Amino acid sequence: MKKLTGSFAGLVIAVVLVSCSVVTKVRSDGSDHKYKAGDSVPLYANKVGPFHNPSETYRYFDLPFCVPDDLKEKKEALGEVLNGDRLVSAPYKLDFLADKESEEVCKRTLTKEQVAQFRKAVTKDYYFQMYYDDLPIWGFLGKVDKEGKADPSDYKYYLFKHLQFDIFYNKDRVIEINVRPDPNALVDLTEDKDINVDFTYAVKWKETNTPFEKRMDKYSQSSSLPHHLEIHWFSIINSCVTVLLLTGFLATILMRVLKNDFVKYAHDEEVADDQEETGWKYIHGDVFRFPKYKSLFAAALGSGTQLFTLTIFIFILALVGVFYPYNRGALFTALVVIYALTSGIAGYTAASFYCQLEGTNWVRNLLLTGSLFCAPLFLTFCFLNTVAIFYSATAALPFGTIVVIVLIWALVTSPLLVLGGIAGKNSKAEFQAPVRTTKYPREIPPLPWYRGTLPQMAMAGFLPFSAIYIELYYIFASVWGHRIYTIYSILFIVFIILLIVTAFITVALTYFQLAAEDHEWWWRSFLCGGSTGLFIYSYCLYYYYARSDMSGFMQTSFFFGYMACICYGFFLMLGAVGFRAALFFVRHIYRSIKCE
Repeated sequence: MKKLTGSFAGLVIAVVLVSCSVVTKVRSDGSDHKYKAGDSVPLYANKVGPFHNPSETYRYFDLPFCVPDDLKEKKEALGEVLNGDRLVSAPYKLDFLADKESEEVCKRTLTKEQVAQFRKAVTKDYYFQMYYDDLPIWGFLGKVDKEGKADPSDYKYYLFKHLQFDIFYNKDRVIEINVRPDPNALVDLTEDKDINVDFTYAVKWKETNTPFEKRMDKYSQSSSLPHHLEIHWFSIINSCVTVLLLTGFLATILMRVLKNDFVKYAHDEEVADDQEETGWKYIHGDVFRFPKYKSLFAAALGSGTQLFTLTIFIFILALVGVFYPYNRGALFTALVVIYALTSGIAGYTAASFYCQLEGTNWVRNLLLTGSLFCAPLFLTFCFLNTVAIFYSATAALPFGTIVVIVLIWALVTSPLLVLGGIAGKNSKAEFQAPVRTTKYPREIPPLPWYRGTLPQMAMAGFLPFSAIYIELYYIFASVWGHRIYTIYSILFIVFIILLIVTAFITVALTYFQLAAEDHEWWWRSFLCGGSTGLFIYSYCLYYYYARSDMSGFMQTSFFFGYMACICYGFFLMLGAVGFRAALFFVRHIYRSIKCE
């Protein structure tokens, strides 16, 4: 046991160290350069795409911009590629402390097809994104003049041909950069005809007292504005009230009922041993009867435990400041690395519990554990990557990146899963049941419709969801929009509240199920715990149609496809939490009474 504890502690330390080193590599890569006057500062063009469709992005030079003579592609980390970043040399030269009034980028003649291409981009509110010394820049390509025009055929479409760069510096460091188009320098794209365009730009350097260490604060402050914080705190207060009400309900009703049960059962034993038992004590010989499909149950428990561990590690990295705004791909890198390193936890949990349930085919159980979450995720990825390839979007992963992910799965995830499974099988742990199980199961009495699995899941999922739904909007607006989310401490509090409410409501429903003499509580507790994931997916429908302007087949596919995987992960994780809480509760109440 000491060896296992030491190994687990070693695994935890290894995961944190490896994750921090891999993720912070992106953070330190060229972001702290010192410059002298006239030095070339790296400027990379990243991507373009419709403002309201964050997943639908394309390479910058997919549009007919001016291409620099020395076009170079920047080597990107795994997380950056997963994030859809494709950095290339930008056509603008922004040398350190070098002001420019009106510098020509290039003169070119746009063909009818290229004019139509730009007009389509302007119609869809295309934006561009660049990085200057690792600071993000973004702006719109053009504008649509709709003023005083009721008929869309009368709209005028314009392309911005002049950009003004305002750069702030502190001694030898770049601190801030903003870009804005010249509203008077426009190219009319309304008609399909060849157009001669002179693309230009200007650069203005300004001194600032902001230290280099705080140059990223500008991006994180937007989510910490007073009116946003008020909403976040209202969300937490709302969640805390939910927890207090639920805790009060359990304390006053459930504990009182349990106390009465204990007194009643103790009195019944003293008065008449042959008196017929009723309630949850009546099924003491069946309550620890192992569930159906125990291999699937153990695999779900193992996968849920791994995802819970993954979430905790992600929160640790977030709270220590690794996921600062625009740390390109850091979150994706962390997810891939930590998921791979924690697969041993899934193998150990699943195999150990499967053997406790007297399962024999532990190899098949291990294969099921490895594929329970990965297989749906892989199938979803294959479909969405095919869609991205069809659209020629940057979300389509290059073949080399796919090979890297497959190698991580084959050389890290799978071996650790097997090692964890072997350790779990050899742990020789026995299932701790405080009462004996009878040979034949009792028949479950007829129950009203609202005690069925689906109504109970709806009841169990609503309360945890109500505790987090306000915070969900900000998370969605960050993941599926351009809002920046940095208040990880508040998010962590909401997550803890979510776990508490999930555990409490599952325990309460499990008690009422046992009191109704229904002893098949194993799967029910898992399904009730995980049902919040289904509510979150229902919220996806509301968010897509009511709170966002996303459109198009690709964006719709990416949103509902990947959210289905995320909600499925929540289902497994919260299901494992709900079952563990219910198991602890059931063991406790049956240990407190005497059963023949």
